[in-house]
Amino acid sequence: MDSRDTAPDSWELEEDGEAPAPAAELPTAFAGLNVNAKPFVPNVNAPEFVPSFLQASAAEMPASDAPVENGNSEADMNTEEETWEQKEEPGGGEGGGGQENLSTEGGAAGREDEEMMEEEEEEMPVPKVAPPPPDAPKKEHVNVVFIGHVDAGKSTIGGQIMYLTGMVDKRTLEKYEREAKEKNRETWYLSWALDTNQEERDKGKTVEVGRAYFETEKKHFTILDAPGHKSFVPNMIGGASQADLAVLVISARKGEFETGFEKGGQTREHAMLAKTAGVKHLIVLVNKMDDPTVNWSLERYEECKEKLVPFLKKVGFNPKKDIHFMPCSGLTGANLKDPVPECPWYTGLPFIPHLDSLPNFNRSSDGPVRLPIVDKYKDMGTVILGKLESGSISKAQQLVMMPNRHTVEVLSLLSDDVETDDAAPGENLKLRLKGIEEEEILPGFILCSPDNLCHSGRTFDAQIVIIEHKSIICPGYNAVLHIHTCIEEVQITALICLVDKKTGDKSKTRPRFVKQDQVCIARLRAAGIICLETFKDFPQMGRFTLRDEGKTIAIGKVLKLVPEKD
Repeated sequence: MDSRDTAPDSWELEEDGEAPAPAAELPTAFAGLNVNAKPFVPNVNAPEFVPSFLQASAAEMPASDAPVENGNSEADMNTEEETWEQKEEPGGGEGGGGQENLSTEGGAAGREDEEMMEEEEEEMPVPKVAPPPPDAPKKEHVNVVFIGHVDAGKSTIGGQIMYLTGMVDKRTLEKYEREAKEKNRETWYLSWALDTNQEERDKGKTVEVGRAYFETEKKHFTILDAPGHKSFVPNMIGGASQADLAVLVISARKGEFETGFEKGGQTREHAMLAKTAGVKHLIVLVNKMDDPTVNWSLERYEECKEKLVPFLKKVGFNPKKDIHFMPCSGLTGANLKDPVPECPWYTGLPFIPHLDSLPNFNRSSDGPVRLPIVDKYKDMGTVILGKLESGSISKAQQLVMMPNRHTVEVLSLLSDDVETDDAAPGENLKLRLKGIEEEEILPGFILCSPDNLCHSGRTFDAQIVIIEHKSIICPGYNAVLHIHTCIEEVQITALICLVDKKTGDKSKTRPRFVKQDQVCIARLRAAGIICLETFKDFPQMGRFTLRDEGKTIAIGKVLKLVPEKD
């Protein structure tokens, strides 16, 4: 200590002779320091000034010598809270004023209490959907996946819809808004309703597929909020494979639409993946129309539309029947539930009423049970999540888990976190199973009815369209296969023939290679045994995509399964 002090002291001595006096006082000053004092944490809620009625109570208290923690001793805090309680009663010194002007200390303490209460309330997950009366007809179940380039506003629109349909209350949103402001992310607070984990909130990017529910008069919707970032496309494929309806969100802001749509942008890739994942109907939401660079301009809207339509046509959507464009703003909620005055040129229904008016999807509930598994975890038994593609499941039913043929029994069924006794196709289910361990299940396994098992194998013939690949593809090429919820390494073992795009004729000779934009029939062999069906028997489980190096290379459909040679 002293050696460190002396250097500057002697140095000052040369300059002026007054230095030794303070130096002599130093050790005594140090002796008076409390070494065990708690580290000083500035108190954000410290009073700026003490109003007169609080000074009386502060004066009564003896000044305590105890180390003061965070600038207020505990007793001081208590009086603050008490006075806050008193203030709320009518006739309290400054009742109304105190509540409006939250910068007074009582307000701050009260606000802290509120946050505490909110946190406590949040811990109890209560499904917000009231159970319908038993005689009510069951609403049709529709899964909507939000897809599009990163930062187009998918999660924000999802959060806004949940707020508009009353699934998130105002108070929770205000809390999110406060927390977002603290992180300087004011415009992200709506997306926090869907991006729930810390990593997603810090980065402002969705990683996992978020889930939420909302209801309209005729239908019950599940929102699947897919990630837009290209590193998480495999997660997005899993989300799209559970959807019936896709909402492609594009940003109308100058520059953002272009980056999302050019080569390497996610708008094109997602639209294509949605089509292969079996989404029949696509709604294109032109978001951020309220942006100053756009200002609800019809030209910009038409420009986005003109660029998208030819591409969506190429992917296989029919522009007249399958695609519906609409302008909106996720942050302000314009044109999601109610029409907007700023946009007189758009005459169609706003987003939520449009979803409600869509025709029903036809699903066969009498088919064999097929439930591809998306996720599994342990919770008082083994729980699996997935979307029921066909057939119906009821409690205590015996099912078989393919491909390892475990017989399991359904202990309980949750459809969108509400417990039911039976489920129809198209619903997102959580099943608690008996007779199988969580470790024995992998995403991509399938629950089937025992009398009609799904096919499993390693080798199959498929028709593939090469979408994007720089060089040629020959037999022996390896890629990652995404089929329903299953992800597996595959190898193209043989190219059987090329298919002419226009006429559908097959070539007589075997091609030596295929390149971009060609259609071929090839034999593929997976690294492990996977469950799949032919496209003809079961479209949802016969469509697939091939990816490599983080890009989608090809889309295809399974034509026939090749039995294994022993």
